[in-house]
Amino acid sequence: MDPKNPFAHQERIPLNGATLTRESWKIFQIMAEFVEGFERLSAIKPSVSIFGSARVAPDHPYYQLAEQVAREVSDAGFSVVSGGGGGIMEAANKGAQAGKSPSVGLNIQLPKEQEANPYQDIALHFRHFFSRKVMFVKYASAYVVLPGGFGTLDELAEILTLVQTGKTPKIPIILVHSPFWEKLVEWFQERLVAEAAIDADDMHLFKVVDTPEEVVAAIFDHYEDRGFQPSREEREILLDL
Repeated sequence: MDPKNPFAHQERIPLNGATLTRESWKIFQIMAEFVEGFERLSAIKPSVSIFGSARVAPDHPYYQLAEQVAREVSDAGFSVVSGGGGGIMEAANKGAQAGKSPSVGLNIQLPKEQEANPYQDIALHFRHFFSRKVMFVKYASAYVVLPGGFGTLDELAEILTLVQTGKTPKIPIILVHSPFWEKLVEWFQERLVAEAAIDADDMHLFKVVDTPEEVVAAIFDHYEDRGFQPSREEREILLDL
């Protein structure tokens, strides 16, 4: 083995014409997802993106909490955007549809777990996580995150990073049900802040609440002095998202 190039012994498989053509056409598929998303979601503002586990049943307290949160948010005048699947995503769409504002699902094709729920007024379907993620952020006035697994944590880390780095305007990031989030928040403080992986002020990027009423209050408190429409500067930031 060449110590300067440990991969020198591996066989190199050239890309053939068919593979390159398929890769090129994939670009158009991705573009189509963005175009449809932009066209259909630009009319739902203001909106709130809600996240949580796909694995909870309708009789689970988290499902019921998510449904109540979404109903309150919908009645307050916000379209509700979820991942379109089951569990808390379904609860969010169900609560929103029972309220006054549109219920939106951004569905993703997965080998398991993801089956579109029946409570979507607007349903989009994605093959690619990254284009779907952009849609969650681009038109959101707030992020509401209920208990969930890796996918939920991924979305939470994504929005925290985008706001922290200024790649998207600052919006309310609301974690619901403090017993679930308590240890993670402690770890943020005791490890990330203590070891200077994040700034102490970054702990103010999110808020932890427990009730649907607190969710709505946190959103309105954030926008009390400025309104929900993005400023010209914020619109420019979102164009580069």
